[in-house]
Amino acid sequence: MEREGNYLKSPDLLPVTHQQRNIGTFGFAVIWIGMAIVLAAFAIGGSAIINLSLPMVILATLVGSCLIGVFMTLIGDIGIEHGLSFPVYMRAPFGTFGTHIPSLVRGITAACWFGLNTYFGALAINGILNLLFDFDNWFICFLVFAALQLFNTSLGIKSIERFADLAAPVIILISCWMYYTLADTATTQGKNIWTWVETPTTGLAAFTAFMVVVMANMGFWSTLAADMPSLSRFFKAPKNERNWFKRNKTQLVGSLIVMPITNTFIVTIGAICYMAVASADPINALQQSASGFILGILLLMIVLAQWSTNTSANVVPAATIFSNIGGPKVPFWVGVVIAGIIGILAQPWSLFDVMVNVLLIIGGILTAIVGILFADYYLIRKRRVHVKELYELNGQFKYYKGFNIAGLIAWVIGGATANVFSTYSSLVGFFVGAIVYYVLAKYWWFKKYPQAELEDPSDAKYLGITVGHNLDEIFGQQVPAPLSDQEEEELVEQPDPLLEMKGAE
Repeated sequence: MEREGNYLKSPDLLPVTHQQRNIGTFGFAVIWIGMAIVLAAFAIGGSAIINLSLPMVILATLVGSCLIGVFMTLIGDIGIEHGLSFPVYMRAPFGTFGTHIPSLVRGITAACWFGLNTYFGALAINGILNLLFDFDNWFICFLVFAALQLFNTSLGIKSIERFADLAAPVIILISCWMYYTLADTATTQGKNIWTWVETPTTGLAAFTAFMVVVMANMGFWSTLAADMPSLSRFFKAPKNERNWFKRNKTQLVGSLIVMPITNTFIVTIGAICYMAVASADPINALQQSASGFILGILLLMIVLAQWSTNTSANVVPAATIFSNIGGPKVPFWVGVVIAGIIGILAQPWSLFDVMVNVLLIIGGILTAIVGILFADYYLIRKRRVHVKELYELNGQFKYYKGFNIAGLIAWVIGGATANVFSTYSSLVGFFVGAIVYYVLAKYWWFKKYPQAELEDPSDAKYLGITVGHNLDEIFGQQVPAPLSDQEEEELVEQPDPLLEMKGAE
């Protein structure tokens, strides 16, 4: 299990220092726009408009987006306060080895998103080839496009990622064009986009349909709700600031304002897309609303956007997880291949049609993890964490052979219960996971395995940025002295950590 030395102290897993944090409020807002412009979200709108009017679809999407945004912000404080990533903090509620199990679920989810985005890109490639050469075989395009992306990622070729900065603006422009074009198409068919519903519902059925849309949106972003510390650890935050809201200002603006607005915009277009062409498939909609040279350019933009974001958002995170779990015998390129195989076996051509049902299942499983993290961090440890022990093979987080059984039991019960009550899956998963973990951990597990921060709940010892702690005080490493405000403003911006951490799409 042990790699060269203590693998828990891998450099990329160490806490991020205060001076290494270079993402501000505006920067995170821009990142969120890039992350929330996802064509797969069309499926939510297309499914929702069958039973709900467009205003109700918009309201349900805003509610779901804000609820999951609250979860993201709560869990993101782990990164803000202690500079810790998701897999590192997961050693507390799951154990030093048990952390690999939920990480594996996250990796598989990212691989499935890779498959779905590849499917959209393949349909666009097929459309271009059909225009130019009358070729029509989307499955061959899918296999070739998947192979190109995996080959590109395994060799570490960065050139295609340079298009990532243009991907979001391109998709925004295409989406705006689709909104106006498809709205006109629906209007010419005699449909009022604000009142039309394919199968109207009332009473309890309408409320159920509303909640399904809420939960689908929560499920869509549930991966990032758990994984937010991996990104938030790079956010600028004031030292010695005890006010939670001031400390998390960057998160609050991004996850509770920018994300809900952007996500709702995309889901709305998916709904209008279904009204106009009886399908939420964005490629199908483009082909029915444009032609000739314009269609070819739009499809090419879709291909490049899917390729660039897929590499950094899905293939790299999934491959990294598979490689880390497999150890030295599983190099990164093998992790890439594994991600590709999973993405293909997920049959994304069928996944899109049942997207909402899948999101309800995923949402319940992942928000149970979010609930466990919330209970462990806020309710039990009260934000105090013995960070140094998280990096010790035989420290307090080793528990029983590397596993925190309380966390695993709570996850199983939370995820299973959420899928029994699937209409409310994400909320049920969160609260059941949190409650079961709190009871098991506090009154059973931590009686067997004492935790230093519970025995001696010292702010000075176990809080992070709130009391001005830094990496040098935790590991005795030499790091630069804290920068003044003027020096921080003049600091040259580092590479975007999103390329390593983004994974909700």
